[in-house]
Parts: sequence; structure tokens; C-alpha cells
Amino acid sequence: MELALTTTVTAPFEDTVARTRAALAEQGFGVLTEIDMKTTIKAKLGHDIEDYLILGACNPPLAYQALSANRQVGVLLPCNVVVRALDSGRVLVEAMNPLLLAEVTSAPGLKPVAEQAAARLAKALETLSGE
Repeated sequence: MELALTTTVTAPFEDTVARTRAALAEQGFGVLTEIDMKTTIKAKLGHDIEDYLILGACNPPLAYQALSANRQVGVLLPCNVVVRALDSGRVLVEAMNPLLLAEVTSAPGLKPVAEQAAARLAKALETLSGE
């Protein structure tokens, strides 16, 4: 099973971040957290890396269903979505594959929730690659 759902777009990094937020919102995900890895790595270690942003995306109804199936699944929430610069104006967008939640637990009822979350994230990424 793939660790992440991915797409690559040719667009400026900041535009891709904005489009990613909008695509997630269209699928019912809000961004709860944002980690700027480029700035953090530079500040803490003095190393330079490409533009690299981790968005913590959450679809509240799906998160509630997942937590209702297994409270411990909270350690795997929210769904991380990574936006990172590649070369030549390309940007990679990767979303954590929610089907991993169902695979690492045996909680009844978690698989349908994970499938729905995966379908919504895949649709968001499809929107990005289709524009």
C-alpha cells in the first residue's frame, strides 16, 4: 500500500499552497496546523532545504467517525498534506493515505471511514493536477 497519495503540478510554490488549501476545503477538510519545514530547519539547524510545508488537514465528520471506531486513531490525525518544491517550477503535493489507518488497526468500522477520507483527498489532488 502506498504511503501517500501524490500529484505534481507546474506552478509557483505559493500558488500551489493556496490551491491545495482550496482543494482541501472543497472536500470538507480544514487546515488545523501548518509547519514550515524550510524555516524550521534553517532556524534550528542552519541547513537550507527546498520550500516544504506540512498542512495538518482535518475533515471533522470523518475524524469523529474514526475516533468513534477507535479512540487511539487520534495519534494518526490530522491527515498530513505536504507541499514541497521540486525543480523547474514543479511542486509535489502528497497526502497521507488514510487507508493506512485501517491497515494498522483492526477496529471495526474504520475501513469505510478511511476509504471515504482517501477518496476525498484523492479528489482534492485530482483537482490540483487538472487545473
